[in-house]
Amino acid sequence: MPAELSAVWARVVDPEGINYEMRPWMTMTMPRQASGLTIETVPLGRPLGRAWLRLLGIVPFDFDQLSIVEVDTGRRFLERSSMLSMQLWEHERTLTPTAGGTQVHDRVTFQPRLPIPELPALMGRVVDAFFKHRHRRLRAYFAD
Repeated sequence: MPAELSAVWARVVDPEGINYEMRPWMTMTMPRQASGLTIETVPLGRPLGRAWLRLLGIVPFDFDQLSIVEVDTGRRFLERSSMLSMQLWEHERTLTPTAGGTQVHDRVTFQPRLPIPELPALMGRVVDAFFKHRHRRLRAYFAD
């Protein structure tokens, strides 16, 4: 990203920034218990409640039992949750300062609930494309 690490970090831990990255394909609500909090300020290791995923920002299609288990402020966070569709959803985001700004790296691990043989490979392609979209949106935000 063509921005300082502190600016990128502030954006990627804030619910508004997260939803900006995901639009227009999807948005995510914060659980009521976490209203006003960010990834950086939620209680660690405790499920925060249901974070609804909305297709096109409108139609609820899944929910995440959101749980942030690790935060290294300004550098890294790790979400380990379950979803209606996923037995396990783990998302780790790491920020690294570079000469031109900040490198954002995402690692996602998941296990679908449905035991369909080809589903993990298909979902892997969808998740990969979605995170490429998120990175494009994040770059665009800082390029403006």
